[in-house]
Amino acid sequence: MILSELRNYLQDKRRVTLNDLVLHFHVDANALRGMLGKWISKGKVRISPAGSNCGSSCCKCDPLLTEIYEWVD
Repeated sequence: MILSELRNYLQDKRRVTLNDLVLHFHVDANALRGMLGKWISKGKVRISPAGSNCGSSCCKCDPLLTEIYEWVD
């Protein structure tokens, strides 16, 4: 996977969890964080503040994978 594929996916979905990205791209979460870091440093992606959730209150998700990333135009 290359950065442009990640960009295209984020532009299409607008807001995704790290877990969504792991499942879609079949890439390790830490590797994705590194790629997301490139887009964050360019001001194109932001991570939602701590305490944001996936929209559910089940609390069954790994908190490290429920990081929410948003594409910024």
